[in-house]
Amino acid sequence: MLLLGIDLGSSSVKASVIDGETGKCLASEFYPKEEMKIIARQPGWAEQDPEEWWSNLKFAVAGCTAVLGNRKKDIGALGISYQMHGLVVTDQDKKVLRPSIIWCDSRAVKYGDTALNGLGKDFCLSHLLNSPGNFTASKLAWVKEHEPEIYRRIHKIMLPGDYVAMRLTGEIITSYTGLSEGIFWDFRDNRVSNELMDFFGFKSEILPEPVISFSNQGKLTRNAASELGLNENIIVSYRAGDQPNNALSLNVLEPGEVAATAGTSGVIYGVTDKKKYDPQSRVNTFLHVNHTKENQRLGVLLCINGTGILNSWLRKNSGNNLTYNEMNNVAESVSPGSDGLVILPFGNGAERMLLNKDAGCRILGLDFNRHTYAHLFKAAQEGIAFSFRYGLDIMKETGIVPHLIRAGKTNMFLSPVFREALSCITGVEIHLYNTDGSIGAARGAGIGCGYYKSEKEAFAGFTEVGVTNPDPGKTDAYEDAYSTWKKYLKSE
Repeated sequence: MLLLGIDLGSSSVKASVIDGETGKCLASEFYPKEEMKIIARQPGWAEQDPEEWWSNLKFAVAGCTAVLGNRKKDIGALGISYQMHGLVVTDQDKKVLRPSIIWCDSRAVKYGDTALNGLGKDFCLSHLLNSPGNFTASKLAWVKEHEPEIYRRIHKIMLPGDYVAMRLTGEIITSYTGLSEGIFWDFRDNRVSNELMDFFGFKSEILPEPVISFSNQGKLTRNAASELGLNENIIVSYRAGDQPNNALSLNVLEPGEVAATAGTSGVIYGVTDKKKYDPQSRVNTFLHVNHTKENQRLGVLLCINGTGILNSWLRKNSGNNLTYNEMNNVAESVSPGSDGLVILPFGNGAERMLLNKDAGCRILGLDFNRHTYAHLFKAAQEGIAFSFRYGLDIMKETGIVPHLIRAGKTNMFLSPVFREALSCITGVEIHLYNTDGSIGAARGAGIGCGYYKSEKEAFAGFTEVGVTNPDPGKTDAYEDAYSTWKKYLKSE
């Protein structure tokens, strides 16, 4: 059987097809080739058109089927990974009522703060394991207050992955992990939080029914199969937010294991079997993809909105027309610490680890007589690595203390400059794998449809492709640079 994985990001939609027996990736494509547009009608806002997701998904799948040829008929199951915390609202006819408010949109922070105060901090942390913050529930509260006509027409709300699944199967459902990422889930009582729903004045019917992440979630409709050039008998058998799914793609499923990504945003995601939380909700806890009542698995997530998007911004706006590889080569010529140049990479919305402050990006210590664009590129990658270290120190307070970090060889982890800085400043080995979110979603589909008899079987032949160790000759220099970086951060 062939397995299809879809990864809906905020930059692009990627599709991959793997051979279920060997785990080998047979075809992979993403679309668009330039980043998808993020609509920012006001400062701190971030929206996307779900119809554009669907259009890009079709192009990505078409790229895969063109490579597969007649073998596309062997695709038997499909899995979905998606950008977390977004809000899609639809009417009775399954029509989208407004653009999706996506993960990096900051407008709902005050609604989360109001809920935290109204429900009580002790209740939120002990039952929700999080502050309602800027998550999906708070975004819906914003729509309820500011767009009442739209709110009255809402039949169901969805996460981005739920919307894609609806377009594929015609079914409106969500997952238990999805309810937890939207901050609708009561971890203590194992149910939707009636208290949160009542506080915001939401009717329970507005939420789709949940299923477990690995399960038969419907078959492609005739229309969807026709649009995608696929068979109708393909089942959707897995869905998860991008970070739990990234952990799955890296075989991070058991307590103590840690995964990381550094695309548009950056994430460290650790698995635990303990219901612990950060008292300031700077890192967040969700149900992991393999969580059950009998076998508790929770994911503790550190999210940094401004990581790879900073590197992307520099590439587009530095005026040098360099590729990422060329930027890395230039940055390698600069010593750790970037000769005193410091960049705080927080220019993509409110940062949870900074207590939901929208700090903005800062370039500090710039000397026109010493610094070049090479220093700028190096300081940017160091700033991203330092933000990971800052967040990891917070995670350690919840019991997540990694001895190694697993990451896909993609995005910022393609850069030896970034890997060196991150490994040196955290003191942790980084193990790289040739996998990504779409391949992880394909493996998840194989588990969900029963093709794989166990999670272990799904990862047969899964091997690392590189290791970065801390460089003892550079760790002190990075530590000194981090101390300077942190002083600038504290002063902002």
